[in-house]
Amino acid sequence: MTPGKPARRLEKIWYGLTPLHVLLLPPAILFRLAAALRRACYRAGLLRSVRLAVPVIVVGNISVGGTGKTPLVLWLANFLRQQGRRPGIVSRGYGGSALGPVEIGAGGDPAVVGDEPLLLAGKSGCPVWVGRDRVAAAEALLRAHPECDVLVSDDGLQHYRLGRDVEVAVVDGERLFGNGLPLPAGPLRESVSRLDSVDAVVVNGGGQNDGMPTRNGFEMRLDGRVFYNLKDPARRVEAADFRGRKLHAVAGIGNPQRFFELLRGLGLGFEAHAFPDHYAYRRQDLEYAEADAVLMTEKDAVKCAGFADERFWVLAVEAVLAPAFGELILRKLRNDNGRQAA
Repeated sequence: MTPGKPARRLEKIWYGLTPLHVLLLPPAILFRLAAALRRACYRAGLLRSVRLAVPVIVVGNISVGGTGKTPLVLWLANFLRQQGRRPGIVSRGYGGSALGPVEIGAGGDPAVVGDEPLLLAGKSGCPVWVGRDRVAAAEALLRAHPECDVLVSDDGLQHYRLGRDVEVAVVDGERLFGNGLPLPAGPLRESVSRLDSVDAVVVNGGGQNDGMPTRNGFEMRLDGRVFYNLKDPARRVEAADFRGRKLHAVAGIGNPQRFFELLRGLGLGFEAHAFPDHYAYRRQDLEYAEADAVLMTEKDAVKCAGFADERFWVLAVEAVLAPAFGELILRKLRNDNGRQAA
């Protein structure tokens, strides 16, 4: 079966209505009720959150699939460092096999720690720890790196056990909330009304703002123009160097079309290959004999480094946000819930 077919079938279900929804709606209603009850228990104090010694910024979403959290976490880490802070990053390590708290080091195995944490560790310059229990991962990070004075949680909006000072929800501006239904009938982990309670809503591209909250809403775009060679990262070229060549582009991210549109915006023509999010690539998956170059995302690149040849090129991207977003984060770190940032 072609990689990505099951994911595309699932997307058809989540981003539309099919006869299958007659069967999916009852468990979806139960899921919505369970999610709402769990959050209510934390808000009422029946379930306890763990507050850490340093402020915590949670970057998450209310829907399944990639929305652009990783570029935003990298933006936050860089922004906080520019402000003289010493951030650390915690993540569940989705797609990896690690259970307990593990620090991500250079040359880590994405099959163990996950692709996104490995990318975060390589680009952020911050300590990065992963673990199924984010509280344990955060506490382990602070023990190992007591110099850290703020933590950024990659995902975890619904991981209420980890106390937080700032909540940022990321929304895919192209796909928005699909059919608006909860799992498994739709892509929603929580109701859209959850966005009313977060500190900031960041809309990643798309330009679709109908129905989006206006309070503390910010637009984000991904900017990338330079490619680096996966086998020899010191080699860097621009899009113009690929024009007129036989190109293949691969993307195993939540919204592969976003990457393909970015490449088209650079004036490139290519054969596109969409893979499921967090796909574990094998050499045979990318054996395009006629290709002059294979273009990929940075998230995909960390899983292909072991078998890459000189034809593999990676588009480096960065999140771009208005200065007002950074100002909001600093203000929240100073004042949210009366906690003063260290």
